[in-house]
Amino acid sequence: MYRLLFRLFLRRVSAETAHHLGFGLLRFLMALPGMRALWKWLFGPRDPRLAVRAFGVDFPGPLGLAAGFDKDARGFEALGALGFAFVEIGTVTGEAQGGNPKPRLFRLEADRALVNRMGFNNEGSRAAAERLARRRPGGVIVGANIGKTKVVPESEAAADYVASAERLAAHADYMVVNVSSPNTPGLRDLQSTEKLRPLLVEVRAALDRASPGRRVPLLVKIAPDLADEDIDAIGDLARELGLDGIIATNTTIRRDGLATDATKIAAIGAGGLSGRPVKARALAVLRRLRARVGDSMVLVAAGGVENADDAWERIAAGATLVQAYTAFIYEGPAFARRIHAGILARMQAEGIGSIAELVGKEAR
Repeated sequence: MYRLLFRLFLRRVSAETAHHLGFGLLRFLMALPGMRALWKWLFGPRDPRLAVRAFGVDFPGPLGLAAGFDKDARGFEALGALGFAFVEIGTVTGEAQGGNPKPRLFRLEADRALVNRMGFNNEGSRAAAERLARRRPGGVIVGANIGKTKVVPESEAAADYVASAERLAAHADYMVVNVSSPNTPGLRDLQSTEKLRPLLVEVRAALDRASPGRRVPLLVKIAPDLADEDIDAIGDLARELGLDGIIATNTTIRRDGLATDATKIAAIGAGGLSGRPVKARALAVLRRLRARVGDSMVLVAAGGVENADDAWERIAAGATLVQAYTAFIYEGPAFARRIHAGILARMQAEGIGSIAELVGKEAR
């Protein structure tokens, strides 16, 4: 039904408008009495063989929703009811900002992809923290993805990240430092280890100050466009600093190999490309990181995950958790349930009793 709705209606309105309409409808439906509990029972991962323990947190399944969908922490419980084992909110910044001018989100249907240059449009980390503070016990696991406010100069970037970390520490199950979006000028420069090291050190200290009774896991999200030697350097830095994990990867600025007409691509212009075209590079980065860091930290795979086979391949390559976004836009509400069901069916067929047995299987 969703695919029919997409073909007949959603694809005929702008991608950003469709997002707001769909997300608003989802939140409305899930606010009806008993609806969220019903959907969670129907769609949520409940088989113990799917359970995953990562950086001290128990996840009911390996598949989560990547940052970017619920930027302001308005509907994470509704999204969890659709079967996602965890939801990453954000990216949020230290100060509220409107993001880049519209249009700024585009579909490439022939490539099962999206191009976005949203520019971290959000209401700021203070507003997100206030919403997360109202979380109910036993709800969906929530990560908080933090980035740099656009008007903040690089010299003050650490303070901007620290402000967000301090506000969100008590309310998030894990924290992600995003230095890999291509849509904030200069942000990707922070991926260089000489700039990334002090930033991560300060954010780690801020989390420990703000949450002295619970260690908040800290991860960093990297771009697929990094050179291999830079990926190695970030892996080495993450091990040195005792980081809890790395998310591989964010969107790409590359445009090669697309099925979409080149004229349309040129007309869309700048932005991060997500979905199927990122799949191969994201997997290559994941494999390189796992070889570099060994079993010292959690790797979260993102980029081009469309089905259960993609998720299986990422886990076998060394990912403990997997995130999706673009395929969810194209597939609709049953997407997470299908992924988890497909993983479970393949586990049964291959005699694998837990996700832990599958992680890194291809290297063993």
